[in-house]
Amino acid sequence: MTREGTFCLVLHSHLPWLPHHGSWPVGEEWLYQAWAHSYLPVVDLLRRFADEGRRDVLTLGVTPVLAAQLDDPYSLRTFHEWLGHWQLRALQASTLWRDDPLLRDLGAAEHRAALRATEALETQWRHGFSPILRSLVDSEVLELLGGPLAHPFQPLLDQRIRSFALRSGLADAALRIGHRPAGIWAPECGYAPGMEDDYAAAGVARFLVDGPSLRGDTSAARTVGSSDVVCFGRDLEVTYRVWSPKASYPGHANYRDFHTWAHEVGLKPSRVTGQQVAPQDKAPYDPALAADTLRVHIKDFVDTVVTRLRRLRERNGREALVVAAYDTELFGHWWHEGPAWLEGVLRALPEAGVRVTTLRGALEAGHLGPPVELPASSWGSGKDWRVWDGEQVADMVEDNAALQKRLLAVEPGAFRDPVLDLAVNEAMLALSSDWAFMVTKDSAADYARRRARVHTERFDALIRGEKAFPLDDRVFGHLDARLL
Repeated sequence: MTREGTFCLVLHSHLPWLPHHGSWPVGEEWLYQAWAHSYLPVVDLLRRFADEGRRDVLTLGVTPVLAAQLDDPYSLRTFHEWLGHWQLRALQASTLWRDDPLLRDLGAAEHRAALRATEALETQWRHGFSPILRSLVDSEVLELLGGPLAHPFQPLLDQRIRSFALRSGLADAALRIGHRPAGIWAPECGYAPGMEDDYAAAGVARFLVDGPSLRGDTSAARTVGSSDVVCFGRDLEVTYRVWSPKASYPGHANYRDFHTWAHEVGLKPSRVTGQQVAPQDKAPYDPALAADTLRVHIKDFVDTVVTRLRRLRERNGREALVVAAYDTELFGHWWHEGPAWLEGVLRALPEAGVRVTTLRGALEAGHLGPPVELPASSWGSGKDWRVWDGEQVADMVEDNAALQKRLLAVEPGAFRDPVLDLAVNEAMLALSSDWAFMVTKDSAADYARRRARVHTERFDALIRGEKAFPLDDRVFGHLDARLL
């Protein structure tokens, strides 16, 4: 079979720290939904591939702050309770919907899914995510990407804090799974010229940027500046086929609608039906219709990748690389059919003559082009920094800059100080990129502002020697303020 080229799927798994910070509609519920509907199915898929002897299937980024939540005893216990409620809600739905065959079957399917998730949590996940992740890394079914501690927008950090957050984040991965990642998903794909030197100093060999950072030429990885650090760019022509700001597969009329709830049972009973259709007028979800559409979209994506690789090979005179990168939470949480789509694509691409591998595997296959000078960039709106330093969040940017000054003014002693360690932990949480993103996108903006303020206030209180609040956010037990 003729080799068409190389394809890399990169998934970025991240949520801000949510335990003990509210439940509904934003807070712990967000964690449990993503856990049940994305993380469990994606891990199940990877385990099946590993059992089949598949290697280098995809590249998986897991942020330290998400790994901490998926290992946290409190989160494991409360997620188990949430799964129990899911079972009860599904049973109630089957009763309420008994006169509608489609909805009655949906309730039964939800109950089976809740039972499977509960069994997985009680067996495979009973000690948290890290043992599972280590087994997947050891089997080489995936390449793991790490990142800075609490997912800060790195270009807006003081270089010392940026370096500390990255080195501590890589150390966190090494402690949890016994492997220090060689690559990272830079939070929000944020880049400022010169950051490659920080990466090199931290032992980072490769990272992701968005396609426009490479002026659209993403057909090979590139070394950055005069360093040996390699960047990979998202191929937006292919990536946007699945998920884009304007149109994408998950919006098809036959897929399950993310936004429409049956609040009496807390389930999503509708299909998209139409973008302008009111929630009360949407048709019931029909799994058979969704499955038919899914087969079409798997074929469409495979055809898109093959066509893109052939066109790049004709243009460049050599075998090309396509990198498609998404948030892991798209698959299952936002897009109900996403995990099945993932499996279908990862099985169909090799049959179409495409090498499916990891970023590491792409370099081993020779997909390395000449050096490049990267501009300041991100994968956010405008592909610049406006989401995280624009007018809507100017006050947050100012507050974060002042927080960093106070953080750098702290003088640790010769021995570890648990109070000071916790203060730095709170500063890291305050500097998460999620808060500015949520404000700019007007997505639970009040919650985001409150979270940024709470963690900043806790930092200041700890530095002043006050401890008049619950210490529930001991996220990174290894964090050592002296290293800052």
